[in-house]
Amino acid sequence: MRRFAPMLLAAFTLFAAACEKKSQPAPSGDKAQGGQAAQPATAGGAPAETNTLLLGVVTSLSGTQATFGSSTRNGIDLALKEANAAGGVKGKKLEMRVYDNQGKPEEAAQATTRLITQDKALLILGDVASSNSLAMADKAQAAGVPMITHSSTNPSVTEKGDYIFRVCFIDPFQGFVMAKFARENLKIGQVAILQDNKSAYSIGLTEVFTRAFTEMGGKIPATESYSQGDTDFRAQLTTIKKTKPQAIYVPGYYNDVGLIARQARELGLTTPMLGGDGWDSEKLFELAGDALDGSYFSNHYSPGNSDPKVQKFIADYKAAYGGEPDAFAALSYDAAKVAIAALEKAKDVSGPSIRDAIAQTKDFPGVAGTITLDEKRNAVKSAAILKVAKGKTEFVTTVNP
Repeated sequence: MRRFAPMLLAAFTLFAAACEKKSQPAPSGDKAQGGQAAQPATAGGAPAETNTLLLGVVTSLSGTQATFGSSTRNGIDLALKEANAAGGVKGKKLEMRVYDNQGKPEEAAQATTRLITQDKALLILGDVASSNSLAMADKAQAAGVPMITHSSTNPSVTEKGDYIFRVCFIDPFQGFVMAKFARENLKIGQVAILQDNKSAYSIGLTEVFTRAFTEMGGKIPATESYSQGDTDFRAQLTTIKKTKPQAIYVPGYYNDVGLIARQARELGLTTPMLGGDGWDSEKLFELAGDALDGSYFSNHYSPGNSDPKVQKFIADYKAAYGGEPDAFAALSYDAAKVAIAALEKAKDVSGPSIRDAIAQTKDFPGVAGTITLDEKRNAVKSAAILKVAKGKTEFVTTVNP
C-alpha cells in the first residue's frame, strides 16, 4: 500500500482544491481594498465576458489620509448605485474594484497596475494626494487606460499624458485664490508659510501662493518646512513667531494641520491660519479643537450651497453612509458621474473611445461646481473660501476663474 499512497494523496488534494474553488462566492467588485483581485479571466488573460463594466478605484483607506479615502469610496459608490438604478450603461451594470494605497505612492502604482493588467478595469478613479496620483498616472498613461483624479491639484498630474484627467481646479488657481483673499478681503500684508517638504501638493501650493501674494504687494517673512508624519512643529513655529506675521499659510493635510494649530496656540501664536482643500475633514476639528477658529481655507464645495442638486446629494449621502459629505465625497461623486457620462457617450468601451468622450466634457453640472475640461484636461471651475468657527465651516465667498 505504501507505493500507492503518494498517488492517492495527490488525487485527494486536487479534488479538495477543486471543491474549495467551486464553493467560493463570486467577487462583489467593491471589496478588494488592497487584496488580490478576483475578476475572472480567460486563459489568454482577457476578462471573461460579463454583464458588468468595471471601474477601478485607488485611494487611501488606511494611513494618515484614511478619511479622504473613505469619502472617495462613498462618493463613487453613490454615483454608481444611481446609474445602476437607472439601468446601467450600454445595457450593463457598473461595478467598482477598490484598492487601498495606504497613502503611499508605491502602493498606488502597484494597485493601478493590478487594476489594469489583472482586473482589466476600463477606467481608473483616484486619488486625493497628488503624489499618489502622479504614480498612478504613469501606469495608466503607459497602458492607455483613462484615469480621472477627483482632487489631486498638482498641475503635473495631467501633464503625464492625454489619458489623465481631473475634475478639480489646480494648485495655481487654489494658491492664487487664497493669496487674493488674504490681500483683498483680509487686508493682510505679511504671511509666513509652513509647508510639507515631501508633499507635491504642499510644495505646489506654496510656490503659487508665494508668487501671487508677493506680486500683489504682500511679504513672506518666513518659510519653514516639516515632513508628513512629524508630530512636533514647535521649532518651526517658534521661528515663525519671531517674524510677527499677520497670518500663517499651512498648505498641508488635516492630520498635520490640526497638530500644528494646537502647538501654535500653545506658543502664543494667535494669528489666523490659511490653507487649502487638504484641510477638509471632520477629523480636523477633533485634532485642532478650537485652535483653528478664525482661520480660512480654499475648497471645492460648500454644503451651505442652497442649489437643489447639492442638497439632494447631501441628503442621499447622509441616508446611505451617515454624516455630511465633505468636498472629497462631492468631487469623487462628480468624477464618477463624468466617467459614467463618457462611457454612455463613447462609441465603444476601448481606452481611446473613453478617453475621447471624457475630453469632450463641457458645462457638466457637478455638485462641486460646473465642470468644463480644458485642452490640458484640467477642470475650469470656481473655488469656495470657508471660515472655521466653533468646530464647523462657514461659507465666506466664491472666487471664479
